[in-house]
Parts: sequence; structure tokens; C-alpha cells
Amino acid sequence: MISQASPLANYLSNRTALDEAIHRVLSAGRYILGEETAAFERQFADYIGVPYAVSVGNGTEALHLALRALGIGPGDEVITVSHTAVATVAAVEMSGATPVLVDIRPEFYTMDPALLERARSARTKAIVPVHLYGQSCDLEQITSFAKTHDLFVVEDCAQSHGALYREHRTGTWGHAAAFSFYPTKNLGALGDGGAITTRDPCLYEELRALRQYGWDDSRISQCPGWNSRLDELQAAVLRVKLVRLEENNERRIQIARTYDRLLSGVSELILPSLIPGTTHVYHQYVVRCADPLVRNRLMAHLSGRGIQTAVHYPVPVHLQPAYVHRFPGSQVLPVTEEVCAKILSLPLFPELTDEEIGRVATSVASFFGRRV
Repeated sequence: MISQASPLANYLSNRTALDEAIHRVLSAGRYILGEETAAFERQFADYIGVPYAVSVGNGTEALHLALRALGIGPGDEVITVSHTAVATVAAVEMSGATPVLVDIRPEFYTMDPALLERARSARTKAIVPVHLYGQSCDLEQITSFAKTHDLFVVEDCAQSHGALYREHRTGTWGHAAAFSFYPTKNLGALGDGGAITTRDPCLYEELRALRQYGWDDSRISQCPGWNSRLDELQAAVLRVKLVRLEENNERRIQIARTYDRLLSGVSELILPSLIPGTTHVYHQYVVRCADPLVRNRLMAHLSGRGIQTAVHYPVPVHLQPAYVHRFPGSQVLPVTEEVCAKILSLPLFPELTDEEIGRVATSVASFFGRRV
């Protein structure tokens, strides 16, 4: 079976270094907010290109705490998208704010900046652009709109570790940015983890307090806070993997280019498109079929040949049972709704072999009666 993603393969490719890092933490005897966490925060901030990073328990908490630290809460509105992991919308609601959902650009699957004005109201306080599948949103348009209307921008970078927009990494454009280190991410832990990046020293101090009960250095709560901490084991794991992130991203790009080449003759598929000025790091390689029935038959065809695929994401957030009644009945996101029914994520992870890539492409092409 060719997996769609494989955290196990990533562990095995780094096994010696990871085992040594884990042993180092176990032997040190401090397991929460110690030197490993502090070192990872410094190294991750340096990699992204900002002065500050605050690690937290997971990516959802990263986005939630970033919004809280910016003073966003009940009565406020936050513009984001429905074509995303439900965590994006859940985090907005955790802050007490109301999500306002806009549609996506069909060729890129990311927020359509042209729709922001229609979504804005007197209650709008922030925009959360989601850099989906490893590609940045059109940040120039989004940040320009936000500046004009005095809105915060909190980037959702859960799938874009290392991606570039106009030669600057995602996570450097907004007032803050939220990252996830879920095991399947381009930079993944061996469990949950997250981080917030920022250039603002005051926001940095606020985030450090919020992640641990609102404590100051004397462990006195100066404000209400939460418990959301990256543990030392995960920090040590992430330090090992951070060293190879660029190498692994290059491999992902290489795999994507191979898919592009091998599948270029399959006219029935829409292959990934790149926003000008971006460097896509291919957290996912997503193709689009002509209609849902074709997509579903293609999935079954590949499964029958031992190839695992996935759909990211099969049901838009605004149509899921937990959320369908929370948004106005008149809200329709036609591009999002159409895209979700037709997309398919092919296998993509750095340890995928050239033979496996060829096998996937050959199997996809054979479904449409083509050869690669």
C-alpha cells in the first residue's frame, strides 16, 4: 500500500537523531518549558524570519491565542474561509468572535481577496487567511485591504511551513501567524504541537502569559489565561526535524513537479496552479476532476491498486452539522462547495520513492485510458 501521508516513514528517516533527542530530554529530567522548548522557539523564529515565536499545545490553540492576544473576542467578527480544516473556524469561535466566511479562488483554493469588502462590517476586527495545501494566499492584496480598514491579519500557516510569498516566508506578513506541528505536517511532531510567530514584542509577552494561566515571571496571574504548552519531548523532536525542513520541502516540490510532468497529458484533471510570486511547498498535491462521480470512481480505482488518497476537505465547514445552523441561511459559497466535491489529494511525503510516484501517476492515467 502506498500511503497518502506517512509520519512513520518520516520518523524512520530521522530515527537515530530523534531517538538521541528523546533520550536527551528523558535524561535531563525537565519535561515542560525547559531549554529544548526555548531553543526550538529561537530556531523556529529565525527560520521563519521574525524575532519571536511562542510554542503552544497545538495549531488550533495557536490561532485561538493569537486572536485573544490581539484583543479579539465576543462581539467581533473575523473573516476567513470555509475551505479549510474545521480547526480554523473552531479557533475563531474559541476566541468568542464570530467567523464570517468568504469564498475561494477556484484555481488556487485560497481566499479570494476581491470578496473581503463585501464581508466586512463595522464589527470586523481581523482576517485569517489560510495558506492551504502549502501555498500562500495572495498576501499583498489581503494585507493591503487590512491596512486600509485597520484590521488585524493572523495567518493560518498550519500547512505552509517554509512557503514563500514575494521572497518572504508565510508567518511574516501578518500581525501574528499560527502554525501546527501535527505529525503529517511539513514540520511535524510525534504528537500535537503548535506555535505563534510575530514581530511585535508586546504581543510576544502577552502570548507567553496567555499560554500559561496569564502568569508573570513570579507565577502570578496578571490576566486570565489558558494551559497550552509544547512539551520538551516534542520541542526536541521538532528541533531535529527543523534542520531537514528545507531539504524535505525541496523533495516535496520535486515530487509535485514529477506529478505535473507525468499527468500533464491527462486533460480530464486540473493540476495545481501557482499564485505568481509564491513558492509552494506541497503539503498536499491536489488534483480536481470534472465531477464528483469521476472523483469517487478515481479514488476507488486507486484504492484497488493499493494507493491511498484523501480529500482535503470533503465537506466545507459551513455545511457540516455542527456549523450549518450558525451561519446565515442565505450564505452560499459556490466555488468552495463545487471544489470540495471534485478534489483529491494524491500521495505526497518526502520519503515517497520515484518508483512509487511513477506507480501513482500510471494508475491515475490508466483510469482515464491514458499512458504516462
